[in-house]
Amino acid sequence: MIKQRQTRIVATLGPATDPPQVLMQLLQAGMNVARINFSHGVRADHERRIGDLRAAAAELGYDVAVLADLAGPKVRVRGFRDGPVMLVAGELFTIDAALGELDGDATQVGTDYPELADDVTSGDRLLLNDGLIQLRVLSAQDGAVRCEVEAGGLLSTHKGINKQGGGLSAPALTAKDRQDITTAAELEVDYLAVSFVRRALDIELARELLRGAGGHARIVAKIERTEAVAALESIVEAADAVMVARGDLAVEIGDAELPGVQKRIIAVSRELNRPCITATQMMESMIANPVPTRAEVLDVANAVIDGTDAVMLSAETATGAYPVRTVETVARICLGAERYPVTERSIERFASHFERTDEAIAMAAMYLTRHGELGAAVALTDSGHTALLLSRLLHQVPVFALTEHARTRRRMALLRGVTAISFDRGARPYERAAYDALDLLKERALISANMRVLITKGDRPGSGRTNTLLLLDVP
Repeated sequence: MIKQRQTRIVATLGPATDPPQVLMQLLQAGMNVARINFSHGVRADHERRIGDLRAAAAELGYDVAVLADLAGPKVRVRGFRDGPVMLVAGELFTIDAALGELDGDATQVGTDYPELADDVTSGDRLLLNDGLIQLRVLSAQDGAVRCEVEAGGLLSTHKGINKQGGGLSAPALTAKDRQDITTAAELEVDYLAVSFVRRALDIELARELLRGAGGHARIVAKIERTEAVAALESIVEAADAVMVARGDLAVEIGDAELPGVQKRIIAVSRELNRPCITATQMMESMIANPVPTRAEVLDVANAVIDGTDAVMLSAETATGAYPVRTVETVARICLGAERYPVTERSIERFASHFERTDEAIAMAAMYLTRHGELGAAVALTDSGHTALLLSRLLHQVPVFALTEHARTRRRMALLRGVTAISFDRGARPYERAAYDALDLLKERALISANMRVLITKGDRPGSGRTNTLLLLDVP
């Protein structure tokens, strides 16, 4: 039996992945989901990269999901007349919406967010350039925010602005995001990530716009605002998946709070049956170096042990010097971490009431796993929902999801512990399908003779029909 890696790898495409051989190598190294960052590039870039990816995946016979990541309302400074400026602690610095694109100097700069002065008051702290520069607000009026520099540094054009503790009122979807949602629908992406979510309504609006544009992607809520942490459960319930976007999140809530909040987001996502992606700086040093730091190894491993479905690479693969080697390294770390039990509270689910039959089937599967020797679980599925439930509950048992639907297989590329396999039930009797599935898995060396396997299926075709659980010994 072939050892399967459970944790999925999301890799961002960019200039470093454009050569066709690199794309092929990324897939072979373990990339399960390809991220398209709409903060960079134009539609032609995205269309070309997705086309090249799908051609490479088809050649290899792989099912890879595409995740389009919206830019969101990133609040930024404008530009500087003579290039980057050095801000010095104790000096005054003003952010003024009335200043033009290149009117900035060592004392002031413009911003693309005219409402900034309305969102802050005296004593608030503004964090620039991912928190490397800290400003304390002295006053805010007429569109200008007058500050004292608390922690200085080099400030260049278009660096981000965050308010410590949250409170910026910028909507989650900008005019550009709305255009990009249409692009995502036309390019038939599998997942759409919404940046800077504050509430469940942001997710519902994105879904409405996507469906209106003819898209069928699943919606990923990026948790990177203080307000999102406060409304976490309702946001997770509204979304189809969740991303721990640790860059802006850490700036808003503070570094000391980030580890506990990350663990909470992963735990809530698992309890509410949503896939979770852990992102930002997981292998940051490998942008320029061929090996990671020990801290990065532990960071990835701890996310795996906490139960994340996927870990995400950004600049490490998009622009880094070692994109393939980075994916190989993450895959190796994930396999090592998966030897240890997932931190979970699924035992509490035994007291739950289930309205859906497939949820009851998945719970029965968990009970059998805890009290018997199971080598694998097999889900004959149309939508992939039963496979999702099994992935939440069966932590050390590989789940093989068999379906004829290519879109479903791509979506399941994000699910921890789930391997999607093309399987057309055709006209065969439903009672025969389970045994044919075992034969297929045995031929591929994914299961072995005498192994006890759990199979879930429906006795009628269609999504949401799972109502049968079989316990079979592989002949």
